[in-house]
Amino acid sequence: MSQLFFTNASTDERMDEYTLRKWGVAMERTRQFVSAIIAGMLIGMGGTVYLSQSNAVIGSFLFSIGLYTILVFQLHLYTGKIGYTPFQKPVYIIELLITWFGNLVGTGLVALMVSNTRIFAGIEAKVVQIAATKLGDGLLSIFILAIFCGMLMFIAVDCYRNVQGSTLRFAGVFMPVMVFILSGFEHVIANMFYFSLAGAWSVECIIAILVMTVGNAVGGMLIPMYQKVFKLKA
Repeated sequence: MSQLFFTNASTDERMDEYTLRKWGVAMERTRQFVSAIIAGMLIGMGGTVYLSQSNAVIGSFLFSIGLYTILVFQLHLYTGKIGYTPFQKPVYIIELLITWFGNLVGTGLVALMVSNTRIFAGIEAKVVQIAATKLGDGLLSIFILAIFCGMLMFIAVDCYRNVQGSTLRFAGVFMPVMVFILSGFEHVIANMFYFSLAGAWSVECIIAILVMTVGNAVGGMLIPMYQKVFKLKA
């Protein structure tokens, strides 16, 4: 009888541990999703500021504040995390998917909110034109421009992580972001916001977003793969 009691107690303990582990995983995934939503909102806010400026250089600088804030608060941004895939376990893919969808929700929320403010009237024509230009481009062009953006995003994030000194770190984040904006390179999360604000979602738009997603991934992983292949980074 006592043996049966201890067996049942042991089984209950294992079940409790399993339940706690599952609960912990669920809470962490929820945290990642909420973090990604907030990151998407910050990108949307940065996009709003960019659209509001007549000077592209000033607009690109102010947009960069969104990424800098994301890095400061360690929020989940797809283009900031995809580059580190070569150094992660396969389960990292789940985190990337959660991040991507969270960013989509965040950018969509900001687009919805902005469209219901007085700001929208002043930026509507500009964002519609931006969306039309991007969707009028060929898929190969979109893919190549997304690769370039992915490389610059990895440089920005890695500079923030590894460069010593606040001034160099600040420049390391802001300069690559300004370059990709001024060059017209394709950032999938920023474009989620522009397409949402322009009301441009369609099958064609979804295909373009998927191509940008892959292009950002390829560009983001180029330098890390070089580091891994030549054992420059563990």
